[in-house]
Amino acid sequence: MLRLKIEKRLTPTWKVVFSVTVLSIFLAFFVIGFIFLGYGINPVKAYIEILIETVGNFYGITQILWQSIPLLLCGVGLLLAFKASFWNIGAEGQLLMGSLGATWAALFSGLPDFLLIPMIFILGFAGGAIWGLVSTVLKAKFKVNEVITTLMMNYIAMNIILYLIHGPWKGEEMKGFAYTNSFPQPAWLPTLGMSYIHWPTLIMGLVAVAVIYLIISRTKLGYEVKVIGQSQKAAKYAGISYFQTIFWVMLISGGCAGLAGAGEVAGVHHMLRHPDQISLGYGYTGIIVAWLARGNPIVTILTSLLFGAIYVAGDVMQLSFGLPFQIVNVFTGMILFFLISSDHLMRYKISFRREE
Repeated sequence: MLRLKIEKRLTPTWKVVFSVTVLSIFLAFFVIGFIFLGYGINPVKAYIEILIETVGNFYGITQILWQSIPLLLCGVGLLLAFKASFWNIGAEGQLLMGSLGATWAALFSGLPDFLLIPMIFILGFAGGAIWGLVSTVLKAKFKVNEVITTLMMNYIAMNIILYLIHGPWKGEEMKGFAYTNSFPQPAWLPTLGMSYIHWPTLIMGLVAVAVIYLIISRTKLGYEVKVIGQSQKAAKYAGISYFQTIFWVMLISGGCAGLAGAGEVAGVHHMLRHPDQISLGYGYTGIIVAWLARGNPIVTILTSLLFGAIYVAGDVMQLSFGLPFQIVNVFTGMILFFLISSDHLMRYKISFRREE
């Protein structure tokens, strides 16, 4: 007689992690195929068309690289926070506050031209970091749930920007539009050719990946992050300061998202405008980028490219099939759903045993 047996895995191997992750993504795309069918579209032809228009031509590849820049910065910063079991859902707001700091540096700092771009990145990082540290203090000192505070602060950041672009920062040259004035030319980030790939921010994203990898694998802070992520009680017993560790974690995590916001306003828009135009939900999608990386900062490079391709696919679905762009949220949400659901497959091994 065959009997089902479930055994807990002590440590999932990389083969198990890879197989389960690929299976989760495949199932997500399989289910999404039924959405295409609901619109009367052949899902196989739709996926082929999407592949051709995204990775099948040079323009599509440049668009993917551009979209992956903010996703990489948000994702790798969130990965560090998640490693410490600090559930930062506020990368969207931290990105927006980074864009606000960068705008102030470009339009109101009065700095000489050669200092504008360095100050844009410095204040962008500071804006995101400070916004993230508010939730850190509330969590460490007052035991306020960080999921709630980081999520709610996204809306506070959004409304601060709306107030500024409709009020004191509204540009005189915009003639009725709720934008700031355009950044001066020295505050524009250089791009690769005619694309939107602002390469200084891309380099910062890759540097952030390397730094966070070294922090996790080679430093005392990385060890403390791992211990706190596994058990706060064990960390306290070992003499690890929860507040000090989370302070540095959220400084880096929020700062990375802030750099993404600075890159978007200085490299793409060249002004501060409506929050929905600055960020296409990069902070929220960064959660899935981090989750899909399974704790490995280097893998965020690949996962950010994947979701950059999904963003570009949203444009293809809108132009080629007449689907709303919001279908991208369905894609990302479905992938996250299957990733979370698949955690049990990595933690437990299912087998069948023959018993007499």
